[in-house]
Amino acid sequence: MTSTTDASDATDPTGAPHHHQHKRGDDYGELRAQLATLTTEAFRPELSGIDRLPTAEIAQIMNGEDATVPAAVAEQLPAIAAAIDATAERMARGGRLVYAGAGTAGRLGVLDASECPPTFNTDPGEVVGLIAGGPSALVEAVEGAEDSKELAAEDLDGLGLTADDVVVGISASGRTPYAIGAVEHARTRYGALTIGLSCNADSALAAAAEHGIEVVVGPELLTGSTRLKAGTAQKLVLNMLSTITMIRLGKTYGNLMVDVRASNEKLRARSRRIVALATGASDEEIEAALAATDGEVKNAILTILGGVDGPTAARLLTASDGHLRAALDNSRTTH
Repeated sequence: MTSTTDASDATDPTGAPHHHQHKRGDDYGELRAQLATLTTEAFRPELSGIDRLPTAEIAQIMNGEDATVPAAVAEQLPAIAAAIDATAERMARGGRLVYAGAGTAGRLGVLDASECPPTFNTDPGEVVGLIAGGPSALVEAVEGAEDSKELAAEDLDGLGLTADDVVVGISASGRTPYAIGAVEHARTRYGALTIGLSCNADSALAAAAEHGIEVVVGPELLTGSTRLKAGTAQKLVLNMLSTITMIRLGKTYGNLMVDVRASNEKLRARSRRIVALATGASDEEIEAALAATDGEVKNAILTILGGVDGPTAARLLTASDGHLRAALDNSRTTH
C-alpha cells in the first residue's frame, strides 16, 4: 500500500487527518479551514473531468505538471546551498544527518538515508531516516503517528542527538506536527542544526527551522496527493542535500564515486572502472593497486597517481580526513 499524500497527509475524504483520539467536529472544521489555505491542497476545477480523458492525454497532462518541478526547486537554490554548507560543516565535526517526516515525506527521507552507505561508504548511522510510526510506516499508514510532536522528540532522543547533528524536517504541507516537533526539539533541546523542507510558502515548518526551504510546486493533479509534484520536489532537494554534502566532505573525486562500497559484482566492476577513469592506468596496474589497498577505490587511485604504497596511501588519506585531492597534493610534496 502506498500513501497518496505525506504529512498533511494521512487524510480522510473530508480532508481531516486520522488520529488515534476522537476529534470534535469543530476541531475538524478548524483543520479543514487550515488545509483549504494550503497551495498543496488546492482544488483545480479545470481538471475535474480528467477521469473522462484518454489515457495518453492524462499522461501528457501529468508529464507537463512534473516538468514544472525543477523550476520551483531552482528558486530555492540559494537556501538549499546555504543549508548544505552548514550541514557539511557539522558533519565534518562528526555530526549526523537525520531526516524526519511522516508518510511520503518520511519514506523519501528513509530512501535517501539508505542510499548513502552504498554510494558514499558512509556508516549506516551517519545519515538516518526517521518516519513517524517507525519502520512499519514505510509500507502502511500508522494511525495518528504524524500528529504527535512528542513522538518525534522521543525518536530523536533515542538517537542520542548532539549539537553537531543536523535534523531535516520534511513535510509537503509544512504543518505536520511530527516534522515540526522534530525540528523544534532538535533546535531547543540539543542546539542541533535544523532544516525545514516544505512545499508551501510561509510554512510553520520553515519558520521553526534555522534553514527554511520552501519549494512551491502548486496544486496537485489529484487534489492533495502530495506524493506527486511535492514528492518529486522533495526527492530532488534531498538528492542535493546528501550528494553535495558528500562532495563537500571529500567523498568524491571530481564526479567519481571514489568511496563506493563494492558489495556486489556490479559495484566491483564499477570500482575498477572508477579507478580507470581517475588514473588512465592499465588493467594490470588497477588490479595490483586494488590488491594492495584491500579493494579501497580511493586508496588505489592514490597509490597510482601519488606513486605511494598502500600503507602510505591510507596514512595520507587519514591525515586529509578522506579528501583524495588533498592527499594527492600531500603525496606530491613528500616526494
